[in-house]
Amino acid sequence: MLDLTYEMPKPKTIAGAKHDWELVIGMEVHAQVSSNAKLFSGASTQFGAEPNSNVAFVDAAMPGMLPVINEYCVEQAVRTGLGLKAEINLKSAFDRKNYFYPDLPQGYQISQLYHPIVGEGEVLVEMGDGTARMVRIERIHMEQDAGKSIHDMDPHMSFVDLNRTGVCLMEIVSRPDIRGPEEAAAYIVKLRQILRYLGTCDGNMQNGNLRADVNVSICLPGAYEKYQETQDFSHLGTRCEIKNMNSMRFIQQAIEVEARRQIAIVEGGGKVDQETRLYDPDKGETRSMRSKEEAHDYRYFPDPDLLPLEIEQAWVDDIAAKLPELPDEKKARFIREFGLTDYDASVLTAEVEAAAYFEEVAKGRNGKLAANWVINELFGRLKKEDHDITDSPVSPVQLGGIIDLISSDAISGKIAKDLFEIVYTEGGDPAQIVEERGMKQVTDTGAIEAALDEIIAANPAQVEKAKVNPKLAGWFVGQVMKATGGKANPKAVNELVSKKLGS
Repeated sequence: MLDLTYEMPKPKTIAGAKHDWELVIGMEVHAQVSSNAKLFSGASTQFGAEPNSNVAFVDAAMPGMLPVINEYCVEQAVRTGLGLKAEINLKSAFDRKNYFYPDLPQGYQISQLYHPIVGEGEVLVEMGDGTARMVRIERIHMEQDAGKSIHDMDPHMSFVDLNRTGVCLMEIVSRPDIRGPEEAAAYIVKLRQILRYLGTCDGNMQNGNLRADVNVSICLPGAYEKYQETQDFSHLGTRCEIKNMNSMRFIQQAIEVEARRQIAIVEGGGKVDQETRLYDPDKGETRSMRSKEEAHDYRYFPDPDLLPLEIEQAWVDDIAAKLPELPDEKKARFIREFGLTDYDASVLTAEVEAAAYFEEVAKGRNGKLAANWVINELFGRLKKEDHDITDSPVSPVQLGGIIDLISSDAISGKIAKDLFEIVYTEGGDPAQIVEERGMKQVTDTGAIEAALDEIIAANPAQVEKAKVNPKLAGWFVGQVMKATGGKANPKAVNELVSKKLGS
């Protein structure tokens, strides 16, 4: 069981305002489906390709070209819904969302407004203080991505790259259950983690593969509770959407800034206009992009080129049977099987690759010792060098070998750190390195005792002091370790020093 206490979301109040305003936040996350081909064409989805090199005729809206749905993209959407404990709709349909941008060749986007493929689900968000929030998912629908306009290549012209056009997106729409900037960031972190475990989106925010539209509104205390009771949005304030956020830090900053802007307007006697805004991190402000469109502004209608999408329950059941172990379940198992703390299990399961690495290291070994070496030594070193676990020069087999040498008393903890440094920088088999470089721990009590006797004989004054003050016995331990090049078994040294000095 996870060591969590479920609580209703606690509102974020804004200091410095005339009233105790609370925040209400909903999010629309656009997650690019991990697939080799686009939603309605066979064109590649490879990131970083030459501009306009991954474009099929249907992506470019050439006359007479018809969309053909990619079954794998549908499967990925279903898998995502199952991972979010959501309802899977066996019948869904595609609609045309009409708007006109230079990077949208068709003049419309194929999306799912009226009949999405995934219905209501949920995400359990851990807040780091032992509590958790449940954020409800309203729906997940599939849609095409648009292209990209480029404005910085020429002072007089803009260019258009259609490589992203037609790439499959899952739009994951939450209910307005999030009550503060920290919760919003935690929700994105958890959602990204689940998607990566499922393998349905790589979560690369830097490449735009995961981005969020954040809806922010303010309300007076008690209004949110009335909304919860009635599901009537009129109890909440007018919301503004902050578009295309792809950074956890900027999401938090933008929410705070936008909330203060809305409070200043309302407390000044004004009215917040529903609109889409952009966040400028350099200026620390949101600015208007356009008035917020409603569904009728896009003139939605069923796409005449695509039949309704019907899937079989047996197919859904087969996908469900093959789902991987998800983060919450893996974390609970790590705590149960390896005796880890909640914190250590959270760190180790944060990324699917890290969890797999740890599990290979810990297999058949002391789980707590393995966790300590993975988190403190390996993760610490990787973070210092700005690398992640996939870049680790130390394999699970090598790190497991170091742990085996510690567990068998072949090396001490201090020697193990020196050995780790060698393996990290030079590679090699830990056991062979210890043998070839004479790094084995001295466990022969006779040799240790001989070294200690020499030190005692050479330092009679220090012996007398240690007998009066037993804390000074540590000096002798240090001298023995120094005399043996740090190879003496620390436990044996301490026992012998205690015995000979009577401490």
